[in-house]
Amino acid sequence: MLTHAGLKSEFSSPYLCTMKRVVVGLSGGVDSSVAAYLLKEQGYDVIGIFMRNWMDDSVIISDECPWLEDSNDAMQVAEKLGIPFHILDLSLAYKERIVDYMFKEYSQGNTPNPDVLCNREVKFDLFLKEALKLGAEYVATGHYCQKDSIQLNGKKVHRLLAGADQNKDQSYFLCQIDQEQLSRALFPIGHLQKSEVRKIAKEQDLITAEKRDSQGLCFIGKVKLPVFLQQQLASKEGDIIALDASEHVFHRNGGTSLQELSAPYPLPEIQGKKVGTHQGAHFYTVGQRKGLGVGGFEEPLFILGTDTLKNQVFVGESDRHPGLYRKGLKLRATEELWLRSDLRVAQGEGAEFDVRIRYRQELQKAKLQRTADGLYIIFEKAQRAIAPGQFAAWYLKNELIGSGVID
Repeated sequence: MLTHAGLKSEFSSPYLCTMKRVVVGLSGGVDSSVAAYLLKEQGYDVIGIFMRNWMDDSVIISDECPWLEDSNDAMQVAEKLGIPFHILDLSLAYKERIVDYMFKEYSQGNTPNPDVLCNREVKFDLFLKEALKLGAEYVATGHYCQKDSIQLNGKKVHRLLAGADQNKDQSYFLCQIDQEQLSRALFPIGHLQKSEVRKIAKEQDLITAEKRDSQGLCFIGKVKLPVFLQQQLASKEGDIIALDASEHVFHRNGGTSLQELSAPYPLPEIQGKKVGTHQGAHFYTVGQRKGLGVGGFEEPLFILGTDTLKNQVFVGESDRHPGLYRKGLKLRATEELWLRSDLRVAQGEGAEFDVRIRYRQELQKAKLQRTADGLYIIFEKAQRAIAPGQFAAWYLKNELIGSGVID
């Protein structure tokens, strides 16, 4: 539902303006604020819309800008810029497409990425469709990424490029949008550094100029994740099992096939020692350090893996534990997407790309290899904490080529 929030706008009248109309997702932060300003300066007919994606404030950390404060800031920015402003309630669809997906993934011991899903399912799907109903040609966001177009075989192909600010590049979060969605997207601040964005906001006296960057779930805020998960996933006491590093090396597969290189270690088969208890294996993720409540070790414990069926959590001492590392991974066939379909790896073939398996990770050299049973990524160097359910994204230089969910 689109609701009016204090500024006049007439969406029912015929679209007569010769300017291209763009709807900006105003989140109440500095990035989307400056994006809206720049578009207006460039002569676009700009409309600001705040997405309300969540209704339950009980799981929100109150001092991290809950949705009401953010929407008020967004409205003040729209008023300052003299653009129409509305609030779009997408909370029901967000629950169905994002939150329910998250609960399902966590219950199976996986680690989903809600920000990637929010862009694929909400911002560049539901939000985009609402924008088109308003006569808009584009939607714009405050993402730090860039876009251009090339001609291939007489057809325009859009390219998603990393943001100019290497410390803020957010192309990873857009790794699951397709060509049609990208064709309707604008990223007005992608060529800027964060410091430049804040400088523009200050010069224009925008209320968001000094506002801290948002944390947590897309357009929701920072969430108390254990409370959030416990709404649907019941607590259940289980064992925390420590695995000795030497035992882990002994059980290392040592194989060279794609299946062997990408397979997680057979944790339950390795001799371990019970060192504590937990309240549910589905509350933990590979590589996690905090929240175990287990002492008596010289170095910190890290989670090597979980077994949600047996409700066991496996840990190892130090971030050098061999159980944290492996050379490869396999992708789910159902959530593999090639933004550049012309570069898709065919069955029986392989190609080298730069890959990241989490946001802000440095790109890693790897080879993508497709066989009859799926697409594999084999890294030049063993990777730490490969988490099932996360997205792997592959690049050529600064261009995002495709992505998929780690199996």
